[in-house]
Amino acid sequence: MELKGKIAVITGATGGIGFEVAKRLGKDGYTVILNGIDDKAGAERIQTLTEAGVTAEYYGFDVTDEEQVTSNINKIGEKYGRIDVLVNNAGGLGGRSRFEEMTTEFYRSVMALNLDSTFFASRAAIPFLKKGENATIINYTSNAGWNAGGPGAGIYGTSKAGVHAITRALAKDLAEYGIRVNAVSPGTIDTPFHAQIKSTKPEVFASWKNNIMLGRLGQPEEVASVVSFLASDDAAFITAETIQIGGGQALGI
Repeated sequence: MELKGKIAVITGATGGIGFEVAKRLGKDGYTVILNGIDDKAGAERIQTLTEAGVTAEYYGFDVTDEEQVTSNINKIGEKYGRIDVLVNNAGGLGGRSRFEEMTTEFYRSVMALNLDSTFFASRAAIPFLKKGENATIINYTSNAGWNAGGPGAGIYGTSKAGVHAITRALAKDLAEYGIRVNAVSPGTIDTPFHAQIKSTKPEVFASWKNNIMLGRLGQPEEVASVVSFLASDDAAFITAETIQIGGGQALGI
């Protein structure tokens, strides 16, 4: 089949940073494949992208479910003949729990959302990335992967430390095929993810910028622009790296 540009698959792409990444890669000329679990939102996002002249499709599946991930990535790869970019955007805090009270179910759910999902999607995509052009995987880690997260977010930090390590491990594993693997580490980004605290505790939300060297929160578009760069030919000699996108937040002030 005739394709428009290269093929980019973005997990968790129906809102927040993921949708901005999809918009940016679509603007860059990719055919973008959005994943999510909210089919209604997925349909709306595809309509928005189509109206903007972007070729896009939506695949609804749970990134923590091995069978669903493998089946859908295979469908995408077989339909288009290749995958050029995989953005493992799906993930999240999953809630908060101190270790003493933490259930095994909670532990496994957070690890699945952040680390298992990255592994499942990457493993399934590799045969199709081998057929891609300047093929690349872009993962998402977090400051919590270095500082272990705030109170109750310890297992989130642990999962994101795993994403940092698997990024480098995948880069080593796939270098012989010319497939690059990098990660981005967004700081506090102003997305609907923070809508509740923004509306209920605006003073707390406003105070967050005090821990950021540049004195403001990031915007989703600023993450998308870095993902765009890492996917591009301009980044063809960059692999096994993690780029902090946090206005200096990782250093603390």
